[in-house]
Amino acid sequence: MMRERRGSAEDRWRRPCARTAVRGGIAAAGGLALAAVLEAATYPRWRAWCLSWGATNGEAARALPGDELLAHPDIVSTRAVHVDASPSAIWPWLVQMGPGRGGAYTYDWIENFFGLGMHSAEEILPQYQHLKVGDAQRLGARGPVLRVAVLEPERSMVLRSDDGNWVWAFSLVPAGEGSRLISRNRIATPSASRLVRALSTYAMEPGSLIMERKMLLGIKQRSERLARDSR
Repeated sequence: MMRERRGSAEDRWRRPCARTAVRGGIAAAGGLALAAVLEAATYPRWRAWCLSWGATNGEAARALPGDELLAHPDIVSTRAVHVDASPSAIWPWLVQMGPGRGGAYTYDWIENFFGLGMHSAEEILPQYQHLKVGDAQRLGARGPVLRVAVLEPERSMVLRSDDGNWVWAFSLVPAGEGSRLISRNRIATPSASRLVRALSTYAMEPGSLIMERKMLLGIKQRSERLARDSR
């Protein structure tokens, strides 16, 4: 009698594919682990650049509205971008920011992965132009509540978390025919463990640069378009 063939052609095809997939997964995990080790080893060398992307030395060092609200932060970042538009063309995009409002002009899919409900607007939304001191918004279902602490039209907008551990300030400074848009975050971590502090330094700081850079460039692009359309 002829021996019964073991497995179908489909089974014989699936086995090497499964092995390839496993090897690919292991390689990807190894690559991510290596990238994490390299990032941790080199980050101290480029941390200053990460925390001050786009800002001049003077902008990073200068006092800004909101600094007094958190005098002794553990982390300070000052990032900036030049916008070829006046503060009046930038301000509407700032005041309408937030979940359920104008969004954050960054990577919405990342924001919404964490349940923040961000949908970046491409136009000025009149219904969200009446911001005032004391107005609040929560970042996600369990995230911090940010409340408007300082509001100087076309000059500065400062948000402060209700627990007092996060101050996020936006400043507009005229620069020639354009403006400098400066974003400063001051963060305190009074009860954080060493592990949490390490994760904040080596993961959250570079991650915040990716998101904030996209946000600043998103505001720049929208503001410059508004300025052109208004001429």
